[in-house]
Amino acid sequence: MRPPPRLALAAALSFAALVSGCATTTPPRTFPYAYEKHTLPNGLTAILVPMQSPGVVAYYSVVRTGSRDEVEEGKSGFAHFFEHMMFRGTPTFPQAVYEGIVTKMGANTNAYTTDDHTAYHLKFTTEDLPKVIEIEADRFQNLAFSRTVFQTEAGAVYGEYRKSISSPFSLLHERLQDLAYDTHTYKHTTIGFERDIMVMAGQFDYSLTFFKRFYRPENTVLVITGDFAPQPTLALIEKHYGGWARGYTAPAITPEPAQTAERTAEVTYPGKTLPILAVAYKGDAFDPANRDYVAALLLGELAFGETSELRKRLLLREQRVQLLGASIPQNRDQPLFSIYAMIKKPDDIAAIRDEIYATLEHFKTTPVDPQRLRDLKRRNKYSFLMGLDTPDAVAGGLARFISLTGDIAVIDQLYAAADAVTAEDIMNAAKKYFVPARRNVIVLKGGQS
Repeated sequence: MRPPPRLALAAALSFAALVSGCATTTPPRTFPYAYEKHTLPNGLTAILVPMQSPGVVAYYSVVRTGSRDEVEEGKSGFAHFFEHMMFRGTPTFPQAVYEGIVTKMGANTNAYTTDDHTAYHLKFTTEDLPKVIEIEADRFQNLAFSRTVFQTEAGAVYGEYRKSISSPFSLLHERLQDLAYDTHTYKHTTIGFERDIMVMAGQFDYSLTFFKRFYRPENTVLVITGDFAPQPTLALIEKHYGGWARGYTAPAITPEPAQTAERTAEVTYPGKTLPILAVAYKGDAFDPANRDYVAALLLGELAFGETSELRKRLLLREQRVQLLGASIPQNRDQPLFSIYAMIKKPDDIAAIRDEIYATLEHFKTTPVDPQRLRDLKRRNKYSFLMGLDTPDAVAGGLARFISLTGDIAVIDQLYAAADAVTAEDIMNAAKKYFVPARRNVIVLKGGQS
């Protein structure tokens, strides 16, 4: 009998520990599974991760295009919109036929779009892998849809936007991005500016060029995880994807100029909500070789995470906030390092803001306790590893790293860099990033009705 996934992962970790104990000159790998990486002549990359998961396979197609790539004026939101169109079928497998095949398999299929990538994923039984490769290769090369279908989907996407913006956090995020960025495409959220979404129905011709520009083999990485044999799988990939023509050219994304002064704004939410405060600083793009950036990943948790002193005091003891947390993103370009607080009393907004500022100042001058730093590093690594317990979880966890670098070797680099972070590095990161000149502050308040 094969062990269940969590036991398989535990076995892999035990083996990794044994190997690292014998080969002390080589740092142990963080990613626990053996994998193969293959690049076809046309540039398509396939990462194959066989693992103990009896009869189950996950299949991700990661397109390294997201909302950051929407450089043309008036075309924001198109990466997300095109995610919808990719389910509209091909001449060989029209939408109803594709859906019928997936339903008969009993497969789970879906997709999502982020700032930096779009991912299409399926989970199914091993015996259906050859058919999945066939139908996925077909839709990535031969997608076809009519103007009428396109216009219908445009209406659905606008409905999705209207539903999303009804959340106070979505409205806050939209306004924060718009406030913080002047030229970079991170100025708009993944779903896009409303003014652009409203006119998408008239962009049919542009949609055809979008497919030809971005859905190319050099810009796509397949991730297959679970119970399968790599060599026959690779042969099927070569058969069905080998004829996919190259043709990707990366868009010219305008870098964001350095911010030189604090920016502030206030947003009124039309419904009822507790006030929400966002304090966001211009950070750095994902780079494990940037010691300040890696230290900032840890600083966010130390200062505002579940075990932070500020959170325990404001949320638990004093009960002045409904929630408090930080987001230090992993992005291809410069993101916002953000702290969010939902505040129970409007009169307390300025005081909570000043508590956040004071906490950041504290970390600039006071070294973090070494044991607490070690504990956080171990907890982060343990959490990452224990999340890799099913094929879908593994493939999904790898997608973000693939979007950043096109590979997964960066995982080992990131965790090795985190292990090397010192208390002094934490202070240096606080001094570098969390300064007024990089700061963007928004307060969202509910309307009176």
